[in-house]
Amino acid sequence: KKKKPKLLNKFDKTIKAELDAAEKLRKKGKVEEALRAFEALVNQYPQSPRARYGKAQSEDDLAEKMRSNEMLQQAINTYDEVASLPNVPSDLLKLSLKREADRQQFLGRMRGSLVTLQKLVQLFPSDTSFKNDLGVGYLLMGDNSNAKKVYEEVLSLAPNDGFAKVHYGFILKAENKIAESIPYLKEGLESGEPGTDDGRFYFHLGDALQRIGDKEAYKWYELGYQRGHFASVWQRSLYNVKGLKAQPWWTAKETGYTELVKSLEKNWKLIRDEGLAVMDKKRSLFLPEDENLREKGDWSQFTLWQQGRKNENSCKGAPKTCALLERFPEATGCRRGQIKYSVMHPGTHVWPHTGPTNCRLRMHLGLVIPKEGCRIRCAQENRTWEEGKVLIFDDSFEHEVWQDAESYRLIFIVDVWHPELTAQQRRTLPAI
Repeated sequence: KKKKPKLLNKFDKTIKAELDAAEKLRKKGKVEEALRAFEALVNQYPQSPRARYGKAQSEDDLAEKMRSNEMLQQAINTYDEVASLPNVPSDLLKLSLKREADRQQFLGRMRGSLVTLQKLVQLFPSDTSFKNDLGVGYLLMGDNSNAKKVYEEVLSLAPNDGFAKVHYGFILKAENKIAESIPYLKEGLESGEPGTDDGRFYFHLGDALQRIGDKEAYKWYELGYQRGHFASVWQRSLYNVKGLKAQPWWTAKETGYTELVKSLEKNWKLIRDEGLAVMDKKRSLFLPEDENLREKGDWSQFTLWQQGRKNENSCKGAPKTCALLERFPEATGCRRGQIKYSVMHPGTHVWPHTGPTNCRLRMHLGLVIPKEGCRIRCAQENRTWEEGKVLIFDDSFEHEVWQDAESYRLIFIVDVWHPELTAQQRRTLPAI
């Protein structure tokens, strides 16, 4: 049985009845009354840590009720005040600072939260759970190297800490240390510890196994699916809207975007010629694919729209193509996608991978396609491109590309909103 945390110091035990009465109001959901009661206690007994903590919790509850960030900031300040009082019981200190860090993260105050977590680690150096939280704090700031140091420290103190293992494995994978990351991710997931059952860890473990050619990847994808992290073994995107029609390959008619497809196919030569002109003029405008999806080879892209935003500079290089697309908000307004040229040179292999979201479909218009040697697999079906023709697939399903031709392959990629998304969803879904 978990021990009940000790929240009262010597003095607070003498006013226990008053504290309990105020807490009872809070537990009953009488938030405003509870806050008034705790405020009165703080005024009367300014040195009482428990009264101050109750005030912070009541402000926290009220912030939720009012959906007020201002009130939440007030709660954060009060949690912080608790920690600066004398004779605070260590259990209360832990709860107070932990909640403060959590609420700071909720408000996007990542630096503030990091400072709070560092304070916890300094105060309780032997408690590895706070170090684990600090590691997450660094990861949220995008500071992988400090996070890595923290998890190395945890694993030196507690070599079987599953939470530290999955996060350490996750960082190694991000550093492209594929083989090294696998045992950490695997053992961390197998530990079943709180905080380890996360879709990202199944996703990256499977991906790492696939990259070393280990079929065990699908066992982990299957487990991730059973745990509810993936829509299926093949469809493994993590930013999803539930209930959208899911199939690897689509026809133009099924998407409802027949006008867009007709326009792309009718104008394919114009689109091709502008792409070739950019390729000839300044190779530097085509940027190498930077998501570490290639096993080998040369694959570059020239982006016109990103996350629903037009790149005015790029469109100067392909003005007619951009003008053509302006008529199709399902593409230009797709904040979860891109519109871009993609050139792939012989000897390129793109690892099996999965897009981030099920909210888009991806159109590939063939522009310069070698006679043989180029193919794409989505889920369990291979297809090839044709010049002037559009292929449509759902890139939230696993897909893989091979370029074994004699010359380069140029296609035009247009992402569109999934046709079943409502107008409201298209307006409000955050960009990816």
